[in-house]
Amino acid sequence: MEKQDKAPLRLDPEHQFRFQCRPGISCFTQCCQDVTIALTPYDVVRLKKAVGLRSDEFLDTYTLTLTKENRLIPLVVLKMNEEDKRCPFVTGEGCSVYDDRPWACRMYPLDMNDDGTFRIIADPSKCLGLKEPETWQIGDWLVDQGVPIYDQMNILFSQVTGPLRAQEPDIDNPQIFKMTFMALYNLDRFRDFVFQSTFLQRFHVDPVTIEKIKRSDVELMKFAFDWVKFGLFGQKTFQVKQPEPSKGDNE
Repeated sequence: MEKQDKAPLRLDPEHQFRFQCRPGISCFTQCCQDVTIALTPYDVVRLKKAVGLRSDEFLDTYTLTLTKENRLIPLVVLKMNEEDKRCPFVTGEGCSVYDDRPWACRMYPLDMNDDGTFRIIADPSKCLGLKEPETWQIGDWLVDQGVPIYDQMNILFSQVTGPLRAQEPDIDNPQIFKMTFMALYNLDRFRDFVFQSTFLQRFHVDPVTIEKIKRSDVELMKFAFDWVKFGLFGQKTFQVKQPEPSKGDNE
C-alpha cells in the first residue's frame, strides 16, 4: 500500500487505504466545520426524514440555494451554524443524522473523479484518521458506508443534469426555474402539485404509479426526474391526455 500523503490522484476500487473515524481521535468532527457540503435531491429526502420535516421546511431551515445567472439547476448546500461554522447536525458525540448523512459525508475521506476513479481529499496533516491502522479497499469502504443507493439515485439525477451541463437551454421564464427546483429538491411540494392540481387530468399516469408516488419519496423522485426530462428536453417520459370530444363533435 502506498504512503497516503503521496497517494495518486486516480485510485481504482481495489486500492487500499488506511482510515478510521471515531470518538477519541483528537480531530473527531473537525472535518464537519467550515466546509461546503453540496446536497443532492436524494440527500435532501434522507435528511428531511431524519429530522421529521417536510422538504420545504428542511430547505428553508437547513440549506442555502446558490444560483448562477441562466443556470437552471442551482447548487443546494448545507447551511453551517453562524457562530462556529459547524454542521448543524454535529454534536459532541458525533453526527446526529449519521444513518441518513449525505453522500459527501459517506465518501469522506474520498471523493470521486469524473472518470469514476477515486482520490483521497482529506489533508493527512489534519485528518488523524488516515493514520489509524484499519485498512480498507475502496470498494468495500463504499459498501460499508451505504454509498451504493446514493450512487443509484445520483445516476438518475445526472440524466437530468448531464444534458443541462452539456448545453444549458435558453430559458428566461422564472416560473420554469421554480418548477424545476420544486420537482428536483422540494418533493413534498411536488407531491402536492401532482395531487392537488390538474396534473393527473392532463397526463396519463397509471394507477399503480399513482399509489407508489403517494407513499414513496424514492418513487416520487424518479417520477419527478421523468417529468423534468419531459418538460425540458421533450423526452417522451409522459403522455399528455387528449381532450375528450364534445357531444356535438360526434353528431
